[in-house]
Amino acid sequence: MRLLLHRAHEAPNGYNVVGAMDSTLARRMLAASTEITKAALAEEDPGAVLPLVVRRAAALAEADLGLVMVRDEQDNLTVEASHVGPHAPEPLTDPVGSVLSPHSAASQVAHGGVPVVVDDLIDDPMTAPYVPWALRVYGPFAVAPFGTHERRLGALAVYRRRGADPFTRVTVDLLTSLAAQAGLALVLAEGSTARQRVAVYQERERIARDLHDVIVQRLYAAGVQLNVLDRRIAADLDPADAKRLTEITDQIDQTIAEVRATVRTLTSSDPEQPTRPPDLAESLRGEVRIAGELLGEPPELELSGNLDDVPVTVADHARAALREALSNVVRHSGARNVLVRVRRTYEGMLLQVTDDGCGIPRDVTKRGLRNMAERATAAGGSCTIDSSPDSGSTVTWQVPLAAT
Repeated sequence: MRLLLHRAHEAPNGYNVVGAMDSTLARRMLAASTEITKAALAEEDPGAVLPLVVRRAAALAEADLGLVMVRDEQDNLTVEASHVGPHAPEPLTDPVGSVLSPHSAASQVAHGGVPVVVDDLIDDPMTAPYVPWALRVYGPFAVAPFGTHERRLGALAVYRRRGADPFTRVTVDLLTSLAAQAGLALVLAEGSTARQRVAVYQERERIARDLHDVIVQRLYAAGVQLNVLDRRIAADLDPADAKRLTEITDQIDQTIAEVRATVRTLTSSDPEQPTRPPDLAESLRGEVRIAGELLGEPPELELSGNLDDVPVTVADHARAALREALSNVVRHSGARNVLVRVRRTYEGMLLQVTDDGCGIPRDVTKRGLRNMAERATAAGGSCTIDSSPDSGSTVTWQVPLAAT
C-alpha cells in the first residue's frame, strides 16, 4: 500500500496538525524540535545539526534507519546524514554521499512538498526502481519534505526493516511536522549566521581602516623623522649609536610591513566566496595620498591604460614597489616635486617614480631597493634606478603582461 499524504490540515505557520498524537508523543515531539532549534541557532554551521535531526526523527518514528537528504545548487538530492537504530540491520554500504535519482520518491517529495509512505520499498512500483543497493534490507518507508514552503531544503526519510509494521498516518504526520520545524530552524539559523558574518566583516573592515589610516601613517612618520634626525646628527654619532638608529628604522619598516599584511588579511573576502581582487588603481592612489601627507605636498599621479585586468600577483608586486619607492622619496630625497606614472600598455605595465630631490644617499640601507628589484624579477620584469645629487632620482619598474 502506498499513500501520498496531501496537506489537508495545516496550521497557519505551515506545520501539519497532528490531531491523533497522544500527550506523551506530543511532549517528545516538542522536546525534539526544541533541541534541534537550540542546536541550530547555536552552531556556526547550521548544517552540522543534520545528524541530530535524523537521530530524533528515527527515534520518534520508531524507525530502524533515518536519512536527511539535501538539495544542492544543481538541484540534486544527496544523503548528508544518517542514523541506524540499535537493533536495525546495517545498510549494505554507507548511504551518506549517495546522490538520489531525480525520479525517486524522496526527490519527488523534496520538489513537490507532499509526503509519501509505502509498505515495502522493494514491492511498490513507485519506489522499487530507485531503491539504492545499500537500502534493500529495508521495507516500510516514509519520507517528508525538509524545510519550509518558501525554502525546500530536501527530504527527511525513515525506514524499518523488512517484515516490520508499516508507518501509520500519525507517524508520518509526526515526521512531516518535525521535518518542517527542523527545516525552519535551519533556515532561521542560516539567516542569523549570515547576519553575524556581515557584522564580523564590517568590524574587520573598520579595524583595517584604523590600522591603515592611523597606525601605519604614524609609524611611517616616525620612521621619516628618525631618518631626518640621523642625517642631522650623523657626524656626532659613534658607530654603535648609528647602527642602533639604523636598526630602529629597520624595525619600524618591518612593523609597517606586518601591519599592512594584517590589513590585507582583515580585508580579504569570505573564504567560502570567490575572491575579488582589490582595485589596483584605487590602492595606488591610496599609496600616493599617504606619501603626500608625509611630504606636505601630494605627488602628481598619472594613470593610463586599463588596470582592471592586471593579474593579482603582479598587482601586489606593483603596490609594494610603489610603496617602497615613495618611502625612499619621503625619507631621503628632500624633494619638492614628485611624479608617479603608472601605464598599462599592450605589452606590459610600467611604474615610474621621479623626484627632484638630492638622490639616494650612499650610506642608506639598500634593502628596500633590492626588494623592488626582486619583485620585478619575480614578475619577469626589471627595475632600474637613476640617482644624482643634482637631478634627483627616477625609479623605473616594469613587467610584461599578456596582451588582452
